[in-house]
Amino acid sequence: MIKFALNSSRHSSSQQPGGIALWLLAALHVAILISFMIVVASLSPAHAQDTAKQPAAVCTGNNVLDELKAQDPDRYAKVLAEADKVPNGKGIFWKIEKDGVAPSWLLGTMHVTDPRVLAMPAGATEAHLNAKIIAIESDEILDEKKAMAGLMTKPELLMFMDGKSIKTLLPEDQVAKLEAALKERNIPLGAVQSFKPWMISGLIALPACELARKANAAPFLDKKIALDAIAAGKPVKGLETMEEQLSAMAALPLDLHLKALTETLDLGSRMDDVTETMTELYIAGDIGLTVPMLRTLTPEEDSKDADDGYAAFEEMIVTKRNHVMAERAAPLLNEGGLFMAVGALHLPGEEGVIELLRSQGFKVTAVN
Repeated sequence: MIKFALNSSRHSSSQQPGGIALWLLAALHVAILISFMIVVASLSPAHAQDTAKQPAAVCTGNNVLDELKAQDPDRYAKVLAEADKVPNGKGIFWKIEKDGVAPSWLLGTMHVTDPRVLAMPAGATEAHLNAKIIAIESDEILDEKKAMAGLMTKPELLMFMDGKSIKTLLPEDQVAKLEAALKERNIPLGAVQSFKPWMISGLIALPACELARKANAAPFLDKKIALDAIAAGKPVKGLETMEEQLSAMAALPLDLHLKALTETLDLGSRMDDVTETMTELYIAGDIGLTVPMLRTLTPEEDSKDADDGYAAFEEMIVTKRNHVMAERAAPLLNEGGLFMAVGALHLPGEEGVIELLRSQGFKVTAVN
C-alpha cells in the first residue's frame, strides 16, 4: 500500500515516489514507445525469439486515489477540487464543429495495449468508421522498421555518441537496480546501456505486462486506430514526426533525465499502481485528475523540485507540442470529417489542444 506524502516529517524522499518520474509516465508518448522497438531490434535473434515466447506477465496495481480516499478523505476532497479547476478535464472524446463543414472528432488516447483502453468510448468507433481521414501523433508508427531506419540517421537523439553510457552516469547501486528492472522485462543491460536515460526510463516506467504485450506485437491504441483506418482504405496523417518528438525529449537537460530514471528505479513496482490509476482515470474520462493525483505521491520536501522539473517538461513535451498539433490539424479540420487521436494529456488545460482549437474558431464539445 502506498503511504501518501501528506506529512514530510514522516515520509522521506527515499520512501516516496518522486515527481519527475511520475510526470514522465503521465506524458508517455509515441516517441518513448520507439525505445522498445529499438531494444527488440538490438537483441540477438535467439534472445528476441526467447523473449517472444515468454508468457505475458500479469498486470497488477492498485488505484492510489482509492487508497487516498480511505487514508485521508479531506486530502482526497482537495485533490478532486483541484481537478475540477482544470479546463476541459472531463472527457476523452470530443466533437469538433465549424459552420459549413462536416463535423470532426477528437479522441484522447493512452499509448498502451491494455484491452480496457483499446475499447474506445461510446460513439468513437462509429466516428472512426465514418471519418474521411484519420490523424494521429505520428504516422511513422505504421512501419516500425522504416521508422527505426529513419531514426538511426539521427543517432545522437537516441544514444550517447561520446563514450558515455548509463553505467558511467549512475552510481553502482542504481546500475544494479536498473539491471534487475530490465531483467524482469527480459532485456539485457548491455542492449540499452548506450541509450539516453529517458529512453531507458520509458522501458522500465511501464509495467512488465505492457512490454510483454508489445513484444508479442499487440498494438497500442493509436496504432490500432491507424491500422484499422488503413484496412478500411482511409488515409492516415501524422501531426508530428518522430524526429520532432525525440528532439523535444533530447532538448531537456541530462540531469533531469537522470533524475527521472533514478526516481523510476526507486519507485519499483509502485509504478504499477500509478499506471493502474491513470488507466482507470482515463477510462472514466477524468483526465484532469491525473496531475493532482501525481502530486499526492510527491513528498512535500521534494514538491518544489518536482514542480520545477515538471515546468520544463510540460513546456517542451506537452505545451509546445499542443500548439504544433493544433496548428497542423486545422487544415484537416477545415475540410471536415476528420478523426483525430492524440495523447489524452494534450487535451485539457488553458493551452491544451481543445482550447487551442477553440481559439481557431472551432466549436469543441465533449461527447460523453
